[in-house]
Amino acid sequence: MFPVDKLILLAAILILVGIVSSKLSARLGLPVLVLFLVIGMLAGESGIGGIAFDNPAGAHALGTLALAMILFDGGLQTPTSSIRKVWKPASLLATFGVLITALITGVAAAYILDLPLLEGLLLGAIVGSTDAAAVFSLLRNAGIHINKKLKSTLEIESASNDPMAIFLTVGLLEVLVNGMKPGMGLLELFVMQMGVGGLVGLGVGWASVKIINRIHLVASGLYPVMVAACGFLSFGISANAGGSGFLAIFLTGVFIGNHRIAFQRSTFLFHDGLAWLSQIVMFVVLGLLINPVSLLDVWLEGLVIAAVLILVARPIAVLPVMKLFGFNAREASLVAWVGLRGSVPIILAIFPLMFGLEGAELIFNVVFFVVLISATIQGTTLPVVARKLGLTEKPPAVPAASLEITALEEVDADIVEYTLSDHPRAAGRRLSQMALPDTTVVAMITRGKDVIPPRGSTELMAGDHLFVVLRPETRPFIDCVFSDAVGVVSEELPDQELKLKGSTRIDDLRHSYGVLIEGEDGQTTLDALLRNTLSSQPEIGDSLQLDGIMLAVLATLGGRITTVGLTVQDKPDQ
Repeated sequence: MFPVDKLILLAAILILVGIVSSKLSARLGLPVLVLFLVIGMLAGESGIGGIAFDNPAGAHALGTLALAMILFDGGLQTPTSSIRKVWKPASLLATFGVLITALITGVAAAYILDLPLLEGLLLGAIVGSTDAAAVFSLLRNAGIHINKKLKSTLEIESASNDPMAIFLTVGLLEVLVNGMKPGMGLLELFVMQMGVGGLVGLGVGWASVKIINRIHLVASGLYPVMVAACGFLSFGISANAGGSGFLAIFLTGVFIGNHRIAFQRSTFLFHDGLAWLSQIVMFVVLGLLINPVSLLDVWLEGLVIAAVLILVARPIAVLPVMKLFGFNAREASLVAWVGLRGSVPIILAIFPLMFGLEGAELIFNVVFFVVLISATIQGTTLPVVARKLGLTEKPPAVPAASLEITALEEVDADIVEYTLSDHPRAAGRRLSQMALPDTTVVAMITRGKDVIPPRGSTELMAGDHLFVVLRPETRPFIDCVFSDAVGVVSEELPDQELKLKGSTRIDDLRHSYGVLIEGEDGQTTLDALLRNTLSSQPEIGDSLQLDGIMLAVLATLGGRITTVGLTVQDKPDQ
């Protein structure tokens, strides 16, 4: 048997064990990263696996690659609407918050471990950032539901604070090992890291969207691979130009994720799988690197440093920033508690080993112990803390799932699957009464194991699955009709024109969108209403202003109005 054969078998076993352990994460109340690290330690030389692994450079390479993939996937799933709302507090937390955390923890570490001040600050810088993979996993997969603003703040902070921690770690190592002068040297390094990383990330993201939507590849499976390659291209260009590769790849992911690209749905699913694989590989390999016995030598010091980090440094860094931007005390307290340390501190702890710093092994062991304590305590108690602070919300309804049709440049349309619950707008009404936008087609209805032909007379029932072909711009309106994820009043309609058939009845508008037209018979069609009010021979462009809405004639045929544009102007309460 070749050595690579054994390696493949071993990797497959470890990955499968990691996948199974993720299933146990929710039941045990532990973050998945803790389980993955434990699996790595158990598989190591001192564990039951007996695998000898002492390659810091290899672990650093694998960890960097995996973390880049995780951040890229996080960027793809981050809407710009969330960033616009919270970028100010998140950016301060990701920069000054990390700096303050590093200073307080570093001074404490220097005193506790009897280290020179700069080495203590180095340890503080290493544990200064929260872990994006851990935070994403907890907030998206652990059943914790908090308000969108708070959730976005936590996710964007965790994804964007790594560059600051990396900058501080590399800068201090340059001072300690290579004799770089503090001050201007560190400032220049900071500007290069952030400036180059930001510009490259946005530039590559813009170019990627243009190329992906114009290129015609022979196989649809190549599009997700191409997107991944664009992400790593951004990382590579930035890192080799002296910038932050992690910031660049995250911003590239955000840019691509907020633009329509060919085979978007399959691309997102592909990268979600890659991110999970990256988490498993990264944490298992980092677990292999540590000798569990060595943790016993630093458990007391590590416990005290973890306590300072969790109970002192993080709150002092977070609370003033949160108060400055109008968050209340309960919200600020939750953000202060969600400061999980994970992969980044462990990867950064490898840097002193690679630089040949004296005492690097001590720093690595302490950082590893602090990460275990932070992830275990903060991760397991997060649901309890959120409930005690009264910040949990009811879980949102599962959004309708989009299915891929084809490449964007061929057909600008989606197939969306809706599942009806006992919703007054849809359940119990005929399909012809749904007042769907023009160009929207219900392609198929399934009821249990039966396929129901979609006809105008088909009565919809709770539990039905509807497969709707729609244009992306009409999605918000159709969500109002079929999806429980959207509310039931007209004030939630988007500020854009809704194109309807002239045969749409006034009653159907009320049931479908909550739009009220007072003083008219519910059986009156929009065609009849406009012809009776304007003239019997209306022309394209004619409009009628009613209470809170405007109706416009968009198309006619043989004296009848075939298409009507409806715009909600003054959104009334219902």
